[in-house]
Amino acid sequence: MSRRRTLSPKKKIALLVSAAAVAGGGAFAMAATSNAAQSAADSAVCQGKAVALGNNERFIADQRANPDAQSEARIANRLAVIEEIKRQQAAAGCQVGESAQGSQAAPPSNPAPPASAAPPASTAPPAGNAPPAASGEQVCNGSTVTLSGEGGAPAASSNQFPAGTLLKVTNLDNNKSTTVEVTSVSGSCVLLNNAAFEEVREPGKFLIRRAVIERVG
Repeated sequence: MSRRRTLSPKKKIALLVSAAAVAGGGAFAMAATSNAAQSAADSAVCQGKAVALGNNERFIADQRANPDAQSEARIANRLAVIEEIKRQQAAAGCQVGESAQGSQAAPPSNPAPPASAAPPASTAPPAGNAPPAASGEQVCNGSTVTLSGEGGAPAASSNQFPAGTLLKVTNLDNNKSTTVEVTSVSGSCVLLNNAAFEEVREPGKFLIRRAVIERVG
């Protein structure tokens, strides 16, 4: 007759404790990895909003240092954009009001050149930015759109696309669209002049929070 080997109560408890420790360690490692990935994503989001805030503050400072007839309108609109960025910072759990200067080219104070003129060197995309997207591809994801306060035929300015680029802007709140040519540099991915903004705006609003922006030429 064979004897069945049995474990003493103390050995059983020791084995259970050891198994629990191994399982707990694995769960802790997985949780730590997940938390690290989430922290990195949150940090990138907050940094992006800080750069956007800094660029708008720099644009306002430039307008105040080199004012013209449209500076007050531009500053008022950029202040509205800053308030929207701060709201987004709060919603994302970022430090509200945190500001950082990005690599975008500073916006010029001089009027934009005619569309037929050759693009000046200052309108080239800043170093470090991704190359322009293919025609018809959505760009500037998550960007808000406001107006520059400048007159003239419908046009846009951008810190990512050179003069001559065609951008289609769609306001998702009223489904209105406009396709405009980039004619100068600004502190935003796309900034519409007065005529272009009128084609897509909602009455009484100076900021489009839900927009789709596409490069079409």
